[in-house]
Amino acid sequence: MRVRYFYGWNVVGATFVMALFSFGLGFYGVSVYVAMLQDLHGWSAAVVSMPVTVYYLAGALLTAAGGALYERFGPRAVVAGGSVAMAAGVAGLSVVTKPWQLYPAFLVMSVGWGTMSGAAINIILAPWFRRRRGLVVSIAFNGATLGGVIVAPALIPLIGVVGFTLALEIAALVLLVVLVAVAAGVMRRGPEELGVGPDGDPDRSPRAVPWAGRDGGRWRGAAVRTWRFWSVSAPFALGLAAQVGVLTHLVALVTPSLGTAGAARVVSVTTAAALIGRLVTGFVVDRLNRRLVSSATLVVQIIGLALLARAPSPVVVYAGCALFGLGVGNLTTLPGLILSVEWPRERFSALVSLVVGINQFTFAFGPSLVGVVRDWAGTYGAALGACMALQAAAAVLIMLGPEARRWRTEAG
Repeated sequence: MRVRYFYGWNVVGATFVMALFSFGLGFYGVSVYVAMLQDLHGWSAAVVSMPVTVYYLAGALLTAAGGALYERFGPRAVVAGGSVAMAAGVAGLSVVTKPWQLYPAFLVMSVGWGTMSGAAINIILAPWFRRRRGLVVSIAFNGATLGGVIVAPALIPLIGVVGFTLALEIAALVLLVVLVAVAAGVMRRGPEELGVGPDGDPDRSPRAVPWAGRDGGRWRGAAVRTWRFWSVSAPFALGLAAQVGVLTHLVALVTPSLGTAGAARVVSVTTAAALIGRLVTGFVVDRLNRRLVSSATLVVQIIGLALLARAPSPVVVYAGCALFGLGVGNLTTLPGLILSVEWPRERFSALVSLVVGINQFTFAFGPSLVGVVRDWAGTYGAALGACMALQAAAAVLIMLGPEARRWRTEAG
């Protein structure tokens, strides 16, 4: 019997590429921008971090509306529009000369981040896969991790060769060309357009009822009044606030002891560990308690931060970054995977947009928290301690959620 190739794997590849650039320049790259802007203009960590907080807040608002945007316009239009916005924002950062100019540049860039970050990956892939969703979401999110392994570290030597302005303009142009081509050539709404169902199975079921109907607002309001919802959103919001705060300042944190070349290697080590952690988790998470996996991930990150706070030698710095990195990818992947087994399928796009939006709203304050505490204490040690406390609270809260109730409807 001939096995037909499932087009959904093309969509996984396209989403992988989207994540590579959106996270490489819109998430991991922020650490490079912060460090370089401080060095070029002599601005303090707090001054540069405040616009980053605004960036994540604005992106959170767009992320919360992501389900409706993708449902109305489809992934081709949304990803293409987000690519234009992110490219314009990155290019805008290359020419700022005053602190206030960071705000409009980051706000434009936030449109791309809000429409192409974690919620978007889940929303684009949700119609295509059901049985193997944990695996395919992990594969796609590994594009995000490789953005930290390849794209962000490559910015540092590129800036050294051609300068900050030209380097960011080159990066913006590459992002624009690649993602618009991927959106136009590969993205589709779902397998129904090809006459098949999720996972390539025969299309035997009606399309899921969209959440944004007449009663969508009432249903969403009812969901946010339950601990079942907040037991997913709150822990990841706290954990990601700490994680994003550390990642935003990572280059500035390690450069004094390791130098510019060492800082680039640290970013690569951290994100390479994230790639390994997410890939391993992706292969096993569909058979494990996803809340327990989340709590263990946070504990490993706490150990890594403890090593970074002590950091008596470069070896300890690299070890701390590796342990911290093992959880970096999983904290963005796991919320959607928990929601997919604890809530009905037809509510998934709405819920994942809302959870990721709340998480981004919260972690928007992470960079400012780390920057302000660092300026107050004079070193990053106290800031890392605050981040460890947030992640410890998250590790406990995620285990206080209700037992997962599986709502999967198996094909056939």
